[in-house]
Amino acid sequence: MKKLLGLFIFAGIITLAAYQALMFYDNNFRYGRMRETPGVKPHEAPLLILEPGIVPIHGGDATYRLTPAIDLVSPLNRQASTTIARGKNLYAVYCAQCHGINLDGNGTVGQSFQPLPANLRSPAVQAKTEGELFKSVSFGIPGGRQPALDTTISPDDRWYIIAFVQSLGS
Repeated sequence: MKKLLGLFIFAGIITLAAYQALMFYDNNFRYGRMRETPGVKPHEAPLLILEPGIVPIHGGDATYRLTPAIDLVSPLNRQASTTIARGKNLYAVYCAQCHGINLDGNGTVGQSFQPLPANLRSPAVQAKTEGELFKSVSFGIPGGRQPALDTTISPDDRWYIIAFVQSLGS
């Protein structure tokens, strides 16, 4: 019993000594003052208030998001072979992993999904307007597996991909 009590006292002394050493370090050395770092202090200076017009609120993806799909029209010549070729290349970079090289939903990543990603050659997909496809690619499909790619793929590149996908139904 005395050994246990002695061991307990010894552990307490070691703990107290370690605490004192840490407090000495924290109080006396420049790099030890954890409680004084700026990350812990609250904001002392008031936050800057931006003047109106500094942050753009018009154009870009916000416009695409608010515009009804039926009113969205591609700025590209969808029938041009260069447009379709660029769309095919972009599809290989951004879409083929899930939708597959045959656009059938059997990509290397897409095979693990249940249900499989959409077959882009299907009549259901080919019947959609370019605006509907643009919104699906850009902002995802609610309740579906299509992720929002508006921050990943530029708007022009999304239009190229859509031109390529729609060219398969012609």
